[in-house]
Amino acid sequence: MQTNNNINASEANLHAIDYWQVVKNRYGIIILTFLLVLLTAAVITYVMPKMYESKVVIQINPDGQKTSALQVGDNAQMMMTRQFFSTQFSIIKSEETLKRVNEQLKLSRRWNMSDKDALAMLASIVKTKQERGTDLIEISVEHRDREDVRPIAEQVAKSYGQRRTDTLNKRRLEMINIFKGKRRVQEDKVEDHRSRLYSLSKRLKIPYHGKDGKFYAGRDADANESNRASTAFEDAKRAKDQLESFVNSLSGLDDHALIVTLIASGRPEAAAVKADHDQLNGYKQLKATALTSGIGPKHRSIIGLEVSIKETNERLSNTVVNVRNKLAEDLKIFNKNVEKLRLDTLNEKGDLMVSAEEKTKFGKVRVDYEREVAILDAIKQAEFTEAIGEDLEREPLEFHERAKTPDVKEYVSPNWTLNMGLGAFAGLIFGVGIAFALEFMDTSVKSLEDVERYLQVPVLAVVPRDVGVLHQQSGASPDAEAYRILRTNIEFNRKNPDDNAITVVSGGAGEGKSTTLVNLSYICAQGGYSTLMIDADLRRPRLHTFFEINNTVGLTNYLTTDLMLEDVILQTPVDNLFFMPSGILPADAAGILNSRRMSEMVQDVKQRFDLVLIDSPPILGVSDASVLASEVDLTMIVVQHRKLPRNMLVRVKQAVENVGGTVLGVVLNNVDVRSDSQYQYYTSYYTYYAPSEMDREKTSANAMESAPGAVTQNSNDGNDLY
Repeated sequence: MQTNNNINASEANLHAIDYWQVVKNRYGIIILTFLLVLLTAAVITYVMPKMYESKVVIQINPDGQKTSALQVGDNAQMMMTRQFFSTQFSIIKSEETLKRVNEQLKLSRRWNMSDKDALAMLASIVKTKQERGTDLIEISVEHRDREDVRPIAEQVAKSYGQRRTDTLNKRRLEMINIFKGKRRVQEDKVEDHRSRLYSLSKRLKIPYHGKDGKFYAGRDADANESNRASTAFEDAKRAKDQLESFVNSLSGLDDHALIVTLIASGRPEAAAVKADHDQLNGYKQLKATALTSGIGPKHRSIIGLEVSIKETNERLSNTVVNVRNKLAEDLKIFNKNVEKLRLDTLNEKGDLMVSAEEKTKFGKVRVDYEREVAILDAIKQAEFTEAIGEDLEREPLEFHERAKTPDVKEYVSPNWTLNMGLGAFAGLIFGVGIAFALEFMDTSVKSLEDVERYLQVPVLAVVPRDVGVLHQQSGASPDAEAYRILRTNIEFNRKNPDDNAITVVSGGAGEGKSTTLVNLSYICAQGGYSTLMIDADLRRPRLHTFFEINNTVGLTNYLTTDLMLEDVILQTPVDNLFFMPSGILPADAAGILNSRRMSEMVQDVKQRFDLVLIDSPPILGVSDASVLASEVDLTMIVVQHRKLPRNMLVRVKQAVENVGGTVLGVVLNNVDVRSDSQYQYYTSYYTYYAPSEMDREKTSANAMESAPGAVTQNSNDGNDLY
């Protein structure tokens, strides 16, 4: 179980390394994409217009009277719901509110656009939000003209407040008109019932004195009716005496003492006085509370409370005067009634007694009349309340922060930090995505496993990137180790020791075929074996440039004339290394190479040299390489890392095998072994074989003498290249 876990962990680690390898291999694309996206974000941000913002902070009050807080404390809070604020947000940004803003600031003319476009612009630049945990609303305006944002923000708030005020006044006026109509209808009903009651009272001789009206019987009334009249007289006299005593008790009191006494008496007149008295105490209590909380005496809320206290005091004084006058008038009326009842008690002995049925009818008419009067009083009170409601209404909104004109550098958009951060993030994501997409679509040869899987031949060597020409370098070079490995693998992978004629081919141009041949030849010659290089690339010969040798006489001259091999094979500056140039380029290169003399020459040089390496043109471009592959013993394919697609590599091998050639193996060239993790183990010789400072000071001759395994030239005796 532990083993399986280790295997899974290793596979996961391998996958992670593979992903990282893709990033390393494609880092150029990633960086380029990153920079392009980042530059695009910078350009877009730069050309974007600068947007400025100004805001006001207001507190929205629900509909209600200023005194509602003294009467019902929870009503206002019950209205401040989430739905309430959502509704107000919609009203603030509604077309009707924005029309008022446009009309006040003349924005359509200022912006040189139609009213419809101006309203659309306003709707897009006005934003509202509620500050968390408070009843405050922030109205912000974002626009490219910094001189416009402050007046627009201020006017939006003012237009919203004026619109709410207009709505309340309109509703109040409608209600007043409704109450006026109802009052006129009710007054007609009251007058009709009053006429009926008056007529009946006159006919029955039953006096009516309001809700406490008494019945008066005629002269022929029985003893009960007579007693009732006497009782009415006594009751009226008692009531008159009580009122007179109460009035006398108030005569020496000031207004405050009179108010206290009147409220304590519970008389009907106390109701009007009590309302104003309670309201006055409420204002005084609010003022004291505000002063205690630290608000100064000149604060507008304190000044407002003082104005309300003064107005209530004046109204209360007027009410006290009216109460005094009313009590005096009521006392006069009571005196008259008592006198009248006294006379009636004496003079009504001979009146006819009112029947029970008529009394009942009178009582019903009286109740109907009093009910209609009560309804009329209620309508008048409601009408009065609506009429004075404008003075008692609280302000629809309060400003807590005024709008300001932003500075030139105080723009809110574009946000460079945010945009560049998003651009960098998007560029990195796009870069990595493109890298993985290219890696997924890339069918080139990426690893040794790709070569061996598709070609079924071994990889003879992995040549690092940027390896130079070895014989032109001074001192011991770590790059030579790759070609030593190649030399060893060639020896152990050829089945017959006599197969020493090898052509080097590639699928396309620029894959390092000629450089590989020159360096391999140098390493073999350095090992003590006679090595011949033949430049059979009759299309674009390059081998002579590595040794600065003239190629006017060479292979083509030998194949087309009677020249001897000694005339076309040259000794290079490197011991044991010989070179046959290409010669003059012919018109029919394939025809010359596919000749009997060419075959005989190959057999001849095989006998003279330990190793014959023949350079050829790209095998997929022309037929020359196929001809050479059919005439030599072995063919070595040079493949540039991450260049040739796998299907093209298969075609290279097929091209060799179709003419009867034998593929010895593949040289994987131009590999970045330091960044490609799957080739890291090939970099070990870079450290192990790297020359020290002392070695660098030695001459190349000393370095050659210190090279191990050097042997003298040997003819084709079957020994190893070492």
